[in-house]
Amino acid sequence: MAADWSQCKPVKTYENVDLALFQSTIQPAHKPAILRGLVRDWPIVQAGLISDQEICAYVSRHATEAPANCFFAPPEIKGRFGYGPDLQEYNFDVRSASVETLLSILLRLRDVENPPSMYAGALPFPQFFPALSIECPMPLLGPKTATKVSLWIGNQTRTAAHWDLPQNLACVVAGKRRFTLFPIEELKNLYIGPLDHTLAGQPISLVDFKDPDLTTHPRFADAMKAAKIADLEPGDVLYMPSLWIHHVESLTPVGMLVNFWWRDGPEHLITPSLTLQHALLTLRDLPKAEKQAWKAVFDHYIFQSDEDPMAHIPEPARGVFGPITPDSLAKIKTRLRQSLDSD
Repeated sequence: MAADWSQCKPVKTYENVDLALFQSTIQPAHKPAILRGLVRDWPIVQAGLISDQEICAYVSRHATEAPANCFFAPPEIKGRFGYGPDLQEYNFDVRSASVETLLSILLRLRDVENPPSMYAGALPFPQFFPALSIECPMPLLGPKTATKVSLWIGNQTRTAAHWDLPQNLACVVAGKRRFTLFPIEELKNLYIGPLDHTLAGQPISLVDFKDPDLTTHPRFADAMKAAKIADLEPGDVLYMPSLWIHHVESLTPVGMLVNFWWRDGPEHLITPSLTLQHALLTLRDLPKAEKQAWKAVFDHYIFQSDEDPMAHIPEPARGVFGPITPDSLAKIKTRLRQSLDSD
């Protein structure tokens, strides 16, 4: 029986969004938001509204000849890219071709009754579409924001539920898409697969959202109660804060999406997933009482749920726990390297 998502709440929609509204209201809420029609005037969107052939021709004209990796899978997977039964292999192949070639394949598959699945994900603008940066301006991000911009191309495919570290403005430029979103607290109910053997970098949910097996994945029923749905058309944008889990379904034979990814915070920040891996060596296998004690230490010094834990110490005496400087950053990295290299 197909999953019933009809009781899920829709993602909040905003019209006529400008920079002021985004920065004062939408972004601080740390919740997904649909920004209806925000990029409808982009030339790439207008091309897609004319026809599939028009947008493919438009993208081909702006593409370099660099080879792009593309996932291909047989019709039997029904668009759901993922693992094989043993979680060691994948249910797709990766092939490399120019963007122009991939678009020609996409158009040929458009009218096939039961086509194979294909998508090329996160193709960086600087490498594949350098001229598109000018024609796809994002009014909600300042010129000094360090942004990664990329294009996704594919047919009716499903990207398994996963989370991303950066914030994301996902702009639908062709076709229709449905995002199913969960707060990170639903992680325990989504049956995430291997963290270090992934399809494309991020760990994914093992649940088939169209046909969930609640015998194998009973807690998924609780996750569904917390899900939010975003249905998007060309020109619509979905704002996704960092670490919101999202499943993406392309609903049309020709679909394209532009992503703007960025992080807020100081330059020295790197991914917390490294801390998670480090914790495998330092925390996970401790006795339960010790883990609880260290949880209190991290809450005090890192998550700082109360006041500044260093407020009672003069700044020059705070060492590496003071504000991060080039000197303290170097000391932290040296100490970590030495500890990891020691027997």
